[in-house]
Amino acid sequence: MQLRAPYLIYFGDVQDTGHAKTGLGLIQWRPEACAGQLRSDGCQVDGGLVDLSISEAARAGVGSIVIGVASEGGGIPDAWVGDLAAAARAGLDVVSGMHVRLGDFPGIAAAARASGARLIDVRTPPQRLPVGTGVKRPGKRLLTVGTDCAVGKKYTALAIEREMRNRGLDADFRATGQTGIMIAGSGIPLDCVISDFLSGAAEMLSPAAAETHWDVIEGQGALSHPSFAGVTLGLLHGSQPDALVLCHDPSREFLLGTGAGVDYPVLSVTDAMAQCLPFARRVNPDACFVGLSVNTSMFAEAERQALLDRYEQETGLPAVDPIKDGAGLIVDKVSSVTGV
Repeated sequence: MQLRAPYLIYFGDVQDTGHAKTGLGLIQWRPEACAGQLRSDGCQVDGGLVDLSISEAARAGVGSIVIGVASEGGGIPDAWVGDLAAAARAGLDVVSGMHVRLGDFPGIAAAARASGARLIDVRTPPQRLPVGTGVKRPGKRLLTVGTDCAVGKKYTALAIEREMRNRGLDADFRATGQTGIMIAGSGIPLDCVISDFLSGAAEMLSPAAAETHWDVIEGQGALSHPSFAGVTLGLLHGSQPDALVLCHDPSREFLLGTGAGVDYPVLSVTDAMAQCLPFARRVNPDACFVGLSVNTSMFAEAERQALLDRYEQETGLPAVDPIKDGAGLIVDKVSSVTGV
């Protein structure tokens, strides 16, 4: 799917930044694509953009209104429907990462039909995805993997892509989840793909490219997670990574999202790397880890640095918090290992 920029970020009546993570993520990583924000009365979040009405956004050439809120249960509240219908009526594409479908709302659907605006449900994969072939293709690829879900795989990939671009390298962030797709403007929601086609979707996401081009691919799930290992394996096989970055949250003892009363310990970083590498090398014998991305937000500075130093000693690889430290050391390692 391809989104039409620039965006009007729709915050509706959201009350806290946690539920506004999609819109705030777009503003953080793609500020040049965000033309303004639309907030209802009582909204407690300000993304720092100019407030625009729908008519003002249309006159300014905005292409899409993007729902920037992750609501409880993935639904669209009744209070939002009027605004979204008005945006569609004005010719703006409506972009949603919710579980519900925009076309199921008669007012929104009718407005889009009248204007020709697109209703884009980001969590809908493309049709007729191919089965993975395993055939090696030109270009370079870096994949972020994790010791658990929600450990910074998207932010790490974005930070690496930004650092590569700042150095003049030819690099693209390849999105595999709904927020990442909105940030990138394109992508495939891998968690919604039928399992037979996961590796094929990953191949399609990062097609053949110039030998010096880098696709920096957003990881999903964790190979050690009993619930979400499938999407991780599909990415390891389909992306054929030349480079891997392990993402880890050292404050977390047990995996997130497992069944009630069942605690699975988070693997050590060395065990997680040893688990992932054989699957990556099945399709690319030269695959290797080039760094660790560590979420140190829960630690004081002295303890934070000690953790990073310990991981570097254990693995022989640079360990950074990409939000605090940037991704420079990881990109240094990528260049030294791959020569690109």
